[in-house]
Amino acid sequence: MAKTGIRKYILARVRIAFLVVALVALVIVYKMMNIQIVEGERWSSKARGVEMRDVQPTRGSILADDGSLLATSLPFYRVAIDPTVADSSIFESGIDSLGMLLSNFFEEKREPSYYVNLLREDRKNNRKYHILSKELISHEKYKKLSQFPIFREGRNKGGAIYEQVDQRFLPFNDLARRTIGFVTEEDSTQSLNGRGLEYSFNSELQGVAGEALYELIAGGFWKPVDDMSQVRPKPGIDIQTTIDINLQDTVHQILQNYLRQYKAEYGSIILMEVATGEIKALVNLGINSNGSYVENNNYAVGDMGLAEPGSTFKLMSMAALFEDEEIPISLEDSVQTGDGVHKYYDDAIMRDVSALGKLSVQEIFEKSSNVGMSLLVWKYFRKNPEKYYEYLKKFGLSRPLGFQMAGEAQPYIKSPSDSSWSGSTLPWMSIGYELKLSPLQTLSFYNTVANNGVMVEPIIVSQTRQAGKTLKSFDAKVLNNQTISEKTVKILQTMLRGAVENGTAKKIDTKTYQIAGKTGTAEKVRNGEYTEDHYTSFAGYFPADNPKYSCIVIIDDPKTDKRYASEVAAPVFRRVSDVVYQRYLHKPLSEVEPTSIDSLKMRLPFIRAGYRPDLDLVCSQLGIKTETQTAQQWVKTKVATDTVMWIDNQAAESLVPDVRGMRLRDALYLLENLGMKVAFEGKGRIISQSLNPGVAIQKGKTIYLKLKE
Repeated sequence: MAKTGIRKYILARVRIAFLVVALVALVIVYKMMNIQIVEGERWSSKARGVEMRDVQPTRGSILADDGSLLATSLPFYRVAIDPTVADSSIFESGIDSLGMLLSNFFEEKREPSYYVNLLREDRKNNRKYHILSKELISHEKYKKLSQFPIFREGRNKGGAIYEQVDQRFLPFNDLARRTIGFVTEEDSTQSLNGRGLEYSFNSELQGVAGEALYELIAGGFWKPVDDMSQVRPKPGIDIQTTIDINLQDTVHQILQNYLRQYKAEYGSIILMEVATGEIKALVNLGINSNGSYVENNNYAVGDMGLAEPGSTFKLMSMAALFEDEEIPISLEDSVQTGDGVHKYYDDAIMRDVSALGKLSVQEIFEKSSNVGMSLLVWKYFRKNPEKYYEYLKKFGLSRPLGFQMAGEAQPYIKSPSDSSWSGSTLPWMSIGYELKLSPLQTLSFYNTVANNGVMVEPIIVSQTRQAGKTLKSFDAKVLNNQTISEKTVKILQTMLRGAVENGTAKKIDTKTYQIAGKTGTAEKVRNGEYTEDHYTSFAGYFPADNPKYSCIVIIDDPKTDKRYASEVAAPVFRRVSDVVYQRYLHKPLSEVEPTSIDSLKMRLPFIRAGYRPDLDLVCSQLGIKTETQTAQQWVKTKVATDTVMWIDNQAAESLVPDVRGMRLRDALYLLENLGMKVAFEGKGRIISQSLNPGVAIQKGKTIYLKLKE
């Protein structure tokens, strides 16, 4: 009985072992069949050096508010050839001519014999891939090359290989370059690095990569196996900004000219619609090592623009005083500022530019009295500075605005609980020191005052688009329906108007329309000490009686005898407001008598008229054939099948030119240089003008233009 039990136990063990071995064998057979049948092509490709690789999609474009291109991707091509593909008759009959043509085709000039010998040697040694030049060729040159001997036989019969490489193109060069930004990928970590809209909206712009079959060949090159991607890439989505390219251009030129005049370190201007929060122009210019002013840093929004604002902050201090119902204060109340010097502590002495004596609250603001402003805040908030701080928080000054572009600066508003808070902090904060704001943050508050206490979030992207259709729209969010009470808003508006009419900014006052705003001049800190270098600003809005636009101007460290905001930043604001008022707010354009324009029926609607060098560049990049029938710079177009012909459109200097069909930017340049004033309505291209082409020019006369997309 015992022996029988042992035998059964051994047999059971043997059966279990047999089952395990059988199971392992089945798994091995399954894996072998899976590798051979299911994954066979993959491993076979690996053995041959063939694999699926990413094909990058075409990146979406960045558009101005009228659809003009601010940034787009243009196709360029890397040229290679497989010299073993063409049969002997095609190769031998074409090789000498091809060598001759290639010698003059690429920018790196080589003898024809170089290409002939190179391709013969590759063909002899069965080398199937050779990049002919490091140069990436344009679409126009690609079309020309495709007609060369051997290359005209295509890929399958001639061995021609073109690898498309998209490159980013900025049609307006330096305009809004920092706002447009860039995006790069770190090779080691594959993490993204960048700035501006390109980086902030990368997920929309980048598209979805496709896949194509590539073969690894000698030299470590990956050669595409065929011209068709296995999985086609999905192009990126376009983003449309709120930027008015004509205003951007004008504001850029204005700021650049004044920066040169003042020999300043950098400057920034933001122009925004009061009601919508849409930014219509955003310019950042800093001096480089060559002494030129270029768009490299975002002083308007980012950390590099954080600064002690100086006297523009007095508006916020006044708002805190008038918002507190327990403070008995009115514009008529008076403060004795004496000889313009007030000692808070032995090492804390507040000074005015000059002795101002007894001032009303309104005059304190108009004349920008540091002593008067600090005495008011000191009087009413010194026992409870936390209350003053809470008002600044209520005004939205202690946190970012949630701007659409990455990199918005974090404002710094010192709290009484801060370890650096001292007895002199409160009076110095009241005049814009011991705190830091970006220009956008300051402008947002001034815009709130112009908007009757409603704080809207500034926006710079209005929608995303693809194939001409809107995918998503962005409207400015109302951050606070009543940031400031209606009573206080009216008082602040009175103060701001008074500062221009009677105060530090009275030199920019005009009877044509009303400006409201405030100058700001702050001493800059160098190595922990305040210096004689200045940060100047002017923030305000116009027309003051019906605000449409708010604007802030920053001029940093002017190095001429003009160093205060009233003589540096304020005139720049006036120049910008004059341009905007003349072009957009002067009068309704119903007086324009429309004249029909036949060119609206053209088959190439995006090329109608303009400055010929610019149009030549666009056509060249897009591969459009052109034919010149004039030596003049200003042209209009005539279309014949697939060719655009340039026709003379340059009138005598004493005659009104024909600007119909032009973009507004070109028309403004042409007309204003002839001494004419310009007003317009609409977006897109000019379809009518109030003065007929060819009539005598009257200097200073206004011409009304109507635009249509």
